[in-house]
Amino acid sequence: MPEAESEFVLAHLSDPHIAPLPAPSFGQLASKRVMGFLSWQLRRRKLHKRETLDGLVADLKGQAPSHVAITGDVTNISLPAEFEQAAEWFRAIGPAEWVSVIPGNHDAYVSQPWEDSWQLWADYMSADDAHPEGFEDFPYVRERGGVALIGLSSAVPTLPAYASGHLGEPQLAKLETCLAELGARGRFRCVLVHHPPVPGIVSPRKALTDAAAFREVLGRHGAELVLHGHDHSFTVKEIEGPGGPIPVCGVPSASSGPGGHKPLAQYHLYRISGKTGAWRTRMHVRRWEGPGKGYAESPAVDLI
Repeated sequence: MPEAESEFVLAHLSDPHIAPLPAPSFGQLASKRVMGFLSWQLRRRKLHKRETLDGLVADLKGQAPSHVAITGDVTNISLPAEFEQAAEWFRAIGPAEWVSVIPGNHDAYVSQPWEDSWQLWADYMSADDAHPEGFEDFPYVRERGGVALIGLSSAVPTLPAYASGHLGEPQLAKLETCLAELGARGRFRCVLVHHPPVPGIVSPRKALTDAAAFREVLGRHGAELVLHGHDHSFTVKEIEGPGGPIPVCGVPSASSGPGGHKPLAQYHLYRISGKTGAWRTRMHVRRWEGPGKGYAESPAVDLI
């Protein structure tokens, strides 16, 4: 059974809500987007600043992680120009083999043609064995040493005032197969999903509608870690797996600034070591202290 050759450091950030919001046309606002646009103008643009996000990325690069996972809500109202802006931001962080991305509900704010939206991110959402033309489907699997990243998409267009997510039976069936195969090969399985898959974190209108089915899959086949975003808060929960509890960790928005009711910008580092059946994971929280104060790190937390 394979062992980790050395400590693997996985960085997790989420919900960057990249600013500034490109100017939409009148036609682009003739949809659910008008509500998101008004929310941005009245409130969100004061909370999600590009300089805050740039500061987080600079601190992250200084930590030199082995890999970076971004769990969605990169855009604000799914404008074509936002997907282009996000693709440029991904490239500024690092190459696709070093950065893994999944979409969030804001990245599916309205239905968009593939070529004007997620196709621009395909290199960052493609499996290791993807077709030469790139991205094929979710979940994707990327193996880095003894660590396997499994990227899911819970991003679906919803009615106004809703921000729920859904995985669907085909994706869950493929996840089941992935977890079983990777578990048999002794990989450290890290599942990436935007919406929290455990109850009690968000309201029903923002929840993952098939979270129970997701938990059942993990209950049968296990995983070593689940990472999510969506709620812009720091949470550590558990899903019961066949070999014991599976840590489920959420991270605040990567661009969250002063003035809101959520934590300031934050990202997490997961230091993974050990071997099959004896993995060790320590979580380090890197949190922004506010303008001019930089980042501080909380004492490490042993997850498994």
